[in-house]
Amino acid sequence: MVDHVHMLISIPPKYAVSQVIGFIKGKSAIHIARVYGERKRNCVGQHFWARGYFVSTVGRDEQLIRDYIRRQEREDMRLEQMELLR
Repeated sequence: MVDHVHMLISIPPKYAVSQVIGFIKGKSAIHIARVYGERKRNCVGQHFWARGYFVSTVGRDEQLIRDYIRRQEREDMRLEQMELLR
């Protein structure tokens, strides 16, 4: 999505969710800055991702969540179009 990322990941119980999310956000910010940024070094003191994140357990609804993520961009565009018609 333009302003957020959906991910469906499995985290082993020995890792804290906050630790894994922090790792993903940190490494991806460094990678994006190196690949797409003007400077080819770490962006120390700068922020790429927002501070927060949302986490929920999946359980038996995993396939439903997978389908939702796949359809989300199309659904968001449909809702935006409906808003324009109001």
